[in-house]
Amino acid sequence: MRVLGIDPGIAIIGYSVLDFYNNRIKLVEYGCITTSSKSTLPERLRFIDEEMNNIITEFKPEEMAIEELFFNKNVKTAITVAQARGVEVLSGVKNDLEVFEYTPLQVKQAVVGYGRADKLQVQESVKAILRLDHIPKPDDAADAIAIAICHCFSNKFKYLYEMR
Repeated sequence: MRVLGIDPGIAIIGYSVLDFYNNRIKLVEYGCITTSSKSTLPERLRFIDEEMNNIITEFKPEEMAIEELFFNKNVKTAITVAQARGVEVLSGVKNDLEVFEYTPLQVKQAVVGYGRADKLQVQESVKAILRLDHIPKPDDAADAIAIAICHCFSNKFKYLYEMR
């Protein structure tokens, strides 16, 4: 199974591509889509859609895992990020990907084993799980990797359950 992990955003969208076969996870690619704050919101949303489509076309994932949003104090920012997240989800759906959503708590629980883990603990766990020499940077990309790992672990148990 090939999974596209997405850390949603408007200015920076983290993405990762993982292969998950025989209980092994292999990191294929990771990075960020960045939009210019000088562009209008519609231009930024179009750019996100184009870049998401390019990533999906190049790497051909079968499923997409994306983090659910949590509301912060700035409502305007939350609404803008929610609009971008909608485009990110729609890009997956338009490309016939199954889309799965995970809360930050679920991601931390799956990757670290503790739902209140801090960012560094998550990054160190990502590094250990994938046997990397260094923590992936930037943080948004590392978060996208963690989201995809969470999905792989969640599906592992789903498939074991279905086989019974």
